[in-house]
Amino acid sequence: MKYRIPLLVSLISTSMLFAGAALAQQSMPSATSSDSATFNSAQGQVTINSTMGQTPSTTSPPSFEQLANGKNVITKDAAAAYPPLQNDFEYAAHGGNSISKAQYERWVKDLN
Repeated sequence: MKYRIPLLVSLISTSMLFAGAALAQQSMPSATSSDSATFNSAQGQVTINSTMGQTPSTTSPPSFEQLANGKNVITKDAAAAYPPLQNDFEYAAHGGNSISKAQYERWVKDLN
C-alpha cells in the first residue's frame, strides 16, 4: 500500500482546517466595549453600537380626547405626547396617517 495518498489527504485537510480558522477570525466581530462590535467589510470597518431603549412608561395612557386635542383622530405629532403610542403608531393606526378613537381603545386594550 502506498503511503503517499493518505499523507496527501492528511496535509490537504489540515491546511483547509487552518485556512477556515483564519477566515473565521477575520469575519468575527471584535468587541471594543460591552455595547459595540466592529466588523471588517469590503467597504471598510463597520462599528455597530447598541444600547437599551427607554424604559416603558408605567403610567396609564391618557384619554383619547387628551391626545386628539379636540379632533376626531390622533395625528402622529399628537401621539408624540405619549411615547408608548408614538412607538406603536404604525401598529395602532394600521398603517394609516391617524388613529381613530376605536383604534386607540383597541391599542390601549392590547397594552394590558
